[in-house]
Amino acid sequence: MLFNSLDFALFLPIVFILYWFVCKKSSKAQNILLVVASYVFYGWWDWRFLLLIVFSTVVDYGIGLALFKETRRVHRKWLLGASILVNIGLLGFFKYYNFFLDSFVQAFSFAGSSFEVDRLDIILPVGISFYTFQTLSYTIDVYRRKLEPTKNFIAFTAFVSFFPQLVAGPIERATNLLPQFFRKRKFNSDQAIIGVKQIIWGLFKKIVIADNCAQYANEIFNNYDTLSSGTLLLGAFYFAFQIYGDFSGYSDIAIGTARLFDFKLMTNFRYPYFSRDIAEFWRRWHISLSTWFRDYVYIPLGGSRGSKLFQVRNVFIIFIVSGFWHGANWTFIVWGALNALFFIPLLLTNRNRKYTDTVAEHKVLPSMRELVTMLGTFVVVLFGWIFFRADTIGVAFHYIQRIFLFEFDMEILTIERYPFEILPFISILLLFEWFSRTKEFPLYSEKYELVKVCGVIGMILVFGSFSQIQDFIYFQF
Repeated sequence: MLFNSLDFALFLPIVFILYWFVCKKSSKAQNILLVVASYVFYGWWDWRFLLLIVFSTVVDYGIGLALFKETRRVHRKWLLGASILVNIGLLGFFKYYNFFLDSFVQAFSFAGSSFEVDRLDIILPVGISFYTFQTLSYTIDVYRRKLEPTKNFIAFTAFVSFFPQLVAGPIERATNLLPQFFRKRKFNSDQAIIGVKQIIWGLFKKIVIADNCAQYANEIFNNYDTLSSGTLLLGAFYFAFQIYGDFSGYSDIAIGTARLFDFKLMTNFRYPYFSRDIAEFWRRWHISLSTWFRDYVYIPLGGSRGSKLFQVRNVFIIFIVSGFWHGANWTFIVWGALNALFFIPLLLTNRNRKYTDTVAEHKVLPSMRELVTMLGTFVVVLFGWIFFRADTIGVAFHYIQRIFLFEFDMEILTIERYPFEILPFISILLLFEWFSRTKEFPLYSEKYELVKVCGVIGMILVFGSFSQIQDFIYFQF
């Protein structure tokens, strides 16, 4: 079920009414309702994949209880290993089996041997990377004794399958989300209004920005070998805002929806295109994933302790694994490695924590230095996105090579129904975000609240891409 579909527009009010008017007296009843609603929400794509969620839930629930009772260190490590093996094993099979198979065949082809193997017709379960990491965080935290396992199977099931963030995050930690299923939840009209406004803002980013940008980013990337440098730059620019509007829009809708049920999810984006270097960008982009890798991979590897060479190794591992998490394609691995290369100079010069404040704080406009660093960071990110979007590494390099031919005929402007409104709307997005960069999201403020909300709703209704409902990009991850 898509957030931007009529199905969800009918589904959400029904669950909301049942939650607050039928089940309001019992947290247990509310949790049961959330489990049922979440399974309906997920099963809308393919009910068979519900078996995977149920299996992961049962395995990690049982291992969590066993870890709490077990005192022998070796046995506790075996239990943790079993959880990791089951979760990563399922993820690896569904997401990476054919990738490793193809890479294996290609490696032998380079060595002069050739043979054929049958690929499996595997359908990737929606959101498997997200809920797998969420359940893993629970088991790891119980193993580290940072969290006591719950004996309430319904609450744990609701935590694993909570529908607002089930298929594309934020990837919640059990330490934050799980306790919320045990407290008494009360309807708060102020929080509900904030939630509705955040949903509206997320729909604006998805339907007006991302889906409109997608039409022309796809057109340009699919025909890149016949287009000029200027058009290819425009295509990369469109994709940068497509993926930002698409993914951060999903996160806004998820967080806003959770607010309607009196749940607080972690912030997943903090205006990343206002970053002044690549390190700051990664503190502001997909925060739930970057902090997950930091806490469960980077720090256990040694983190920033030890020599610079040791730290560089850890950074490369984190970025490459992060890239591979995004998909079974060498383009994602190269994208991760590129971001590591962009990050390393900051690490070596001890400048990777230079920008931890808000850009141009307490000022209306950025300084010239801040403007230049923001634009420079955006350009670096932009070229990285080309690898993320390209079908193959060869296509990405060829795309970039054609950009540096410095041909600036803008053929895309002659395409029928070229949406001249996209660039103005991207400007509106940036203006809204710039003047709200200290707030959680632009419509959060009460200043000119009604005007801004009505204006955004108007843009959604008039300029939103409704002709063909498009999936969220991160559903494929």
